[in-house]
Amino acid sequence: MNLFTGTRSKRGTVAGKRSRSVLRALAAAATVAALGVSVTSATATAAPAAIPPGLSCDTGKHAIDEYTGFALCRNNGSQTQTFWVHLVCGWAPDVDGNHVTLRPGESGQSTAHCGKIGTGIGEIHVRP
Repeated sequence: MNLFTGTRSKRGTVAGKRSRSVLRALAAAATVAALGVSVTSATATAAPAAIPPGLSCDTGKHAIDEYTGFALCRNNGSQTQTFWVHLVCGWAPDVDGNHVTLRPGESGQSTAHCGKIGTGIGEIHVRP
């Protein structure tokens, strides 16, 4: 039955078969396009962010606990800056560390911990 007109279609017609195959092709193309967009956007957001200007930072995982990450930064600029570490945690939610404010010449560390349900730290970013 045609949902738009309320009439029944004749099953054996060439036009009916053709329109079904066209609809299937359109549905398949739309699915592929949607998957392509989601994969592309996930890849684009996964790219590491640049370290904020004026900071020099070292990032890494804790020596004993691979679910704990850190960013150790020094403010080489002439203005006070605030930063924090952002961890991409796989299956667990991403987490942000403590916000650290540094005056020129000071150093400080921000740490965060991924949940154990996840696969550990995938990426470490420094956020301004």
